[in-house]
Formats: sequence, C-alpha cells, structure tokens
Amino acid sequence: MARPEPRTLTLNSRTRLTPNMVRLRLGGPGMAGFPAGFAGGYVKLRLGEGGEGVKPVVRTYTIREQHADGIDLDFAVHGSDSEMPGPAVNWALNAHIGDTILVGGPGPAKPLPPGMDRYLVAGDMTALPAISVNLEALDPGARGAAVIEIQHADDRQDLAVPDGFAVHWLVNPHPGSDPELLLRKLRELGWEEGETYGWVAAEFAAMKALRDYLRTERGLGRDRLYASSYWKQGEDEDSHRVSKRADADA
Repeated sequence: MARPEPRTLTLNSRTRLTPNMVRLRLGGPGMAGFPAGFAGGYVKLRLGEGGEGVKPVVRTYTIREQHADGIDLDFAVHGSDSEMPGPAVNWALNAHIGDTILVGGPGPAKPLPPGMDRYLVAGDMTALPAISVNLEALDPGARGAAVIEIQHADDRQDLAVPDGFAVHWLVNPHPGSDPELLLRKLRELGWEEGETYGWVAAEFAAMKALRDYLRTERGLGRDRLYASSYWKQGEDEDSHRVSKRADADA
C-alpha cells in the first residue's frame, strides 16, 4: 500500500505542561480525513526539506491525545538553556501560532495487551506520552508498576492509573547520563509469579539494559515484551535509526 502524502497542519496552541515538557496542538484544514483512534500512535514531523543528496529532516512523535479538530504532541525539552535544542524542540519552542508544518502518518500505537497478571512499564520523558496513553487504557483491575525518568521533580504529571498500579518517578537532571537508573528501580521492585508484560521505551543504552533484564533474566518472550529506543545519546534521529537497525540485526 502506498504511503499517504504528508498533510499540512497548523500550530493552534502551545502549553508548558511542566518545566521540561511542552504540548503543541496541531490542527486546521489538514486534519480532514485524519483517521480516528490513533492516540498513542505516532506522526513524523518534516522540519526541513533537505535538497539534492540531503535527506529531509524528520522527527517522530507520539500522539498524546487526538481530537476531532487536532492532535496533541508533547515535546521533552532536553539539555540546559546553554545547549542548542534539536530541530523538533527548536520548532516546538519557537514556532508561532498559525505556522504550518508537514506531518506524515499516523502510525499505529504499541498498547499494553489486556489480561496480564502484572505490567511493568519503564521509560524516560520521551516515552511519557505513550506511557500515559497506555496506562489510561488499562482495565480498572490491572496491576503493575511504571518507572519513569524525569529531569526535575516538577516534571511529574497526574496520570490516570488503576488502583493497583504504582507510579515511581526518578529524577535525573541529565538525560542519558545514567543508562541503568530505570533498571535499578525495576530490580528493586522485585518479581512476582504470574503472567507479566514488560513495556520499555527510553534512550538506547537504557532500553538495552532493561530489555536484557526482562528478556534474559526474566524470560519474557516477544509476546510479553515491547522494547524500543526513542533516542540515543549523542546521535540525531538518522544515526539513531542506523543503530537501531544494527541492534535488531544482532
């Protein structure tokens, strides 16, 4: 099936959710025909057209919420004020209301499957939108824990979770500097008998540490484990994509 052409969406609003998370609502006439039910899925933002021999600048973001007239995307603002943000965050912070952007997709979500005895969820701020959507969709009787790395204590968000679900916030002011932070907390939580499903998404090295623990030590197969890196320290999205492909081949 041919990939649909990117649609042109308009920046309708910008909201600072927490010190290091910004939400944009994109909408406008380009939303006509946008398929329903893609909260938790993803879109690709075209931030530069490229040129001869140069690829367009494209970044992938989770749809945090979907509305009839727009989609909400949350951007984690990494780094200090003295550091140059990446192209997506730069656009998110500096675009004017009414500016337009080409948006590809949407692509499907990676939800938590129903019926498991326990869920273990781990991720950093780049994964927080997907984690939020997944936890909101859980059955009220679901049990488990989510371990989320944030940059500042004030980056905590109010998440809708079942009564039997615990959320643990881990503060790390320097994203990517401690790839075993999430893993240490997951180990601390211990293991329970029964059908466990693991869902992890974070920086590349952190994802590998979590995946190795859940797959090798805890024996979760592909049917009970989703693991993905959303970024890699020191690399842009194109380089990160190459690293992901090499990791998958290995």
